[in-house]
Amino acid sequence: MPELRRLFSLETLAPLALGILVLSVWEVSVSLTHTPSYILPGPILILKTLIADGSILLPAMLVTFKITLVAFLVAIISGVSLAMIMAQSKWIEKSLYPYAIILQTLPMAAIAPLIIIWLRNNTFAALVICAWIIAFFPIVSNTTFGLNSLDPNLKDLFKLYRASPWQTLLYLRLPSALPYFFTGLRISGGLALIGAVVAEIVAGTGGANSGLAYQILLASYNLQIPRMFAALLLISILGILIFIVLNRLSSLSLGQWHESSTSLDR
Repeated sequence: MPELRRLFSLETLAPLALGILVLSVWEVSVSLTHTPSYILPGPILILKTLIADGSILLPAMLVTFKITLVAFLVAIISGVSLAMIMAQSKWIEKSLYPYAIILQTLPMAAIAPLIIIWLRNNTFAALVICAWIIAFFPIVSNTTFGLNSLDPNLKDLFKLYRASPWQTLLYLRLPSALPYFFTGLRISGGLALIGAVVAEIVAGTGGANSGLAYQILLASYNLQIPRMFAALLLISILGILIFIVLNRLSSLSLGQWHESSTSLDR
């Protein structure tokens, strides 16, 4: 019953109604102005194209999702590991953190071709690395901030009981960092998808293992604009699903003990 009540709540119905209104205005405007489909297709035509070309677009979506998922998991492992190392000492943090910032500020359009050239025999690994570079920083940044955001009284208590640095990390720092970690997780999930799409566009790889970005490029070259919009729709759906899953994971993990979790369910 709570799930059913949430489904029909204002929080769900309001954006759904707004979306239907926007799509209706879009469809009517395209029909009344007789806009050619190669300039701006209507939502109905996009949906028909998605159904007609589903045998091509859906496998491409799985490829993009696979790249996104692997890059996201690597970003979680590397980001949390680096944050835990930096939390042990201010000197270590000051030594390593600038390089994490440099990695974040690198323009992907410039370095992606180099990574693809260096790993020309393994395009999938090159695309994963490109997506990882974009997804990495929010996790390491938020987790590091969370590990350092301690209650002074609890910190003094652990010192009083002579807890080791790793005991402090395990029983105090990590629980305190969870809300910050999940915030970085939600940001990083969307960035991993963006990184995968950007890397695919730069790589321009085709064949059986091509993702949605390549389908967008191919459709734009052939002026198949409805197919291009259908691929964009699938990317948007994929991004929304990633956010919903991570949002739900955050709520389940934090439970009712932290205000960031309870505010998500209001």
